[in-house]
Amino acid sequence: MGEIQLTDLTKRFGDTVAVDDLSLDIDDEEFLVLVGPSGCGKSTTLRMLAGLETPTSGDIYIGGDHMNYRVPQNRDIAMVFQDYALYPHMTVRQNIRFGLEEEEGYTSAERDERVVEVAETLGISDLLDRKPDELSGGQQQRVALGRAIVRDPEVFLMDEPLSNLDAKLRAEMRTELQNLQDQLAVTTVYVTHNQTEAMTMADRIAVMDDGELQQVASPFECYHRPNNLFVAEFIGEPMINLVRGTRSETTFVGEHFSYPLDEDVMESVGAREDLVLGIRPEDIAVVDATTDDTADDTADDTALGDHELRMDVTVVEPHGDQNVLHLSHPDQPSADDALQAVTEGMHLVTRGDRVTVTIPPDKIHVFDAETGTAVHNRRYDQEADRTQLEQ
Repeated sequence: MGEIQLTDLTKRFGDTVAVDDLSLDIDDEEFLVLVGPSGCGKSTTLRMLAGLETPTSGDIYIGGDHMNYRVPQNRDIAMVFQDYALYPHMTVRQNIRFGLEEEEGYTSAERDERVVEVAETLGISDLLDRKPDELSGGQQQRVALGRAIVRDPEVFLMDEPLSNLDAKLRAEMRTELQNLQDQLAVTTVYVTHNQTEAMTMADRIAVMDDGELQQVASPFECYHRPNNLFVAEFIGEPMINLVRGTRSETTFVGEHFSYPLDEDVMESVGAREDLVLGIRPEDIAVVDATTDDTADDTADDTALGDHELRMDVTVVEPHGDQNVLHLSHPDQPSADDALQAVTEGMHLVTRGDRVTVTIPPDKIHVFDAETGTAVHNRRYDQEADRTQLEQ
């Protein structure tokens, strides 16, 4: 069984704490992604799992067996590295077969047969007699995967294996890795700083920052119910809009706008005064302020609803299926509480337009400005949303 338990795991390098009191359970056959910025401790955690680093304190269990002092070859794991780590003087066949050389219970013929099976699974049967310098980056990555798969381990460890590939090939390999993991039913711990990889591949995401675990949850929950400001900012592209302000009775007051808070939000906020208001760009509704170009600069803000703002479009980023709009407050182009919004690609908005922005009250997040803790996340009124969140 490939279940993993990390208990109070800490790793220090001198006075630097790379991993700080990390506890994490990973289910058998689960695809868990460790994600976070550079230096957050995710690769160090993976190296401790692999036996390449020894924990300063804490315990590692794989399949119920204590692993702290076992050498890597006795942990029944296989690791895929960022730089592929292929032997340049060996053919693809020899590179893949190398993973079996120290495995007992195989005859030479069985090893050769196993290599052929793995190559067929990865679609590289026609490359078996080539050397690494004759392969593309994607082909080299498949060979590195083959060397790991051929051993039939209990656990796969992957350290940013797609980071050297171009964008198109990364997207293709993400799909292939998910299909392989489903097919092989092997517990997989995958490290990346790319939140898109984390969101699209993981059964669960473990978000780390500064050596500490911030949240472990499904991609859906990390996105819609972040534990804190760090998770909210790190997960999601474009990034969540965050506006700092204070509570004045039942109103959030930012530097350039006020926003009435609903009763359920107020219950969550309690007596807190310093707050951060969050709203995902795709949750902001954008409409033209007026249909008369001459009236844009004279639009009456008193006609706005409680949750509406008048804003200027400073930048438009077309993505084909959608547009990312950068919005600023009139006469305040560099304000800290400028916003980003996402509209449909056919919604034609140009730089310099003045638009009306609606921030729906049921889609806001509220954070404690002092601690960063989420005190209120967006509502889920649909049964489908609640069902997905519980999965």
